[in-house]
Amino acid sequence: MRLDRFLSENTELSRKTAKHALHRGDVLVDGQEVKKGDLQIKNQQVTLNGKIVSEIGDLYFKLHKPAGYVCSTVDDDGESVLNLIEPALRSGLHIAGRLDKDTTGLVLLTNDGQWSHRVTSPRHDCEKVYLVTVMEALDQDLIATFEQGIQLNNEAGLTKPARLQIIDSTHARLTISEGKYHQVKRMFAAVDNHVVALHRESIGDISIPSELTSGQAQRLTDKEIALF
Repeated sequence: MRLDRFLSENTELSRKTAKHALHRGDVLVDGQEVKKGDLQIKNQQVTLNGKIVSEIGDLYFKLHKPAGYVCSTVDDDGESVLNLIEPALRSGLHIAGRLDKDTTGLVLLTNDGQWSHRVTSPRHDCEKVYLVTVMEALDQDLIATFEQGIQLNNEAGLTKPARLQIIDSTHARLTISEGKYHQVKRMFAAVDNHVVALHRESIGDISIPSELTSGQAQRLTDKEIALF
């Protein structure tokens, strides 16, 4: 791995600021000052401003997303969910399964691209469960309608079958296995209703534990990582 990439993946530095640190002489490799980022790093000891840089390795987090945060790696339309992760661990992370800015609930973050693909790929039919609050009263007939698939606006075919559990007149739990753009909101719009609040409870067999409050993140266990 190139030295500048090693620094950007294992410190708070970006690839650009890593190059600046190299030019300033802040980086030593096996005790020798190195100014070029193309040096290949294998088992050498790298120090930045006198501190040893250790390889972070693969990271997997579950995050209880609050409303108002965006599932983006940059703060382009609000504050990124990455800002809820410890700064030293943010570099290289991306979101496996995004949520809208106003939607709350479970978000998975990782720097493992293959694992992320297994979570998000339509081929794997990963189920996501949402707690939905709607404006208009829910009818029991909707259970069969969602099971048959919903025709979304500007979509060629029906959604995959979805399980709707009606909790009360304006609350339901919806399980889907797709990830179309704004899918849950569009499904209810297609049956003349409006989603006023949306919360993702689980992705596959990973859910939000009771102790993980809004805005907090927690590393996945080995068992949870192996689920995908």
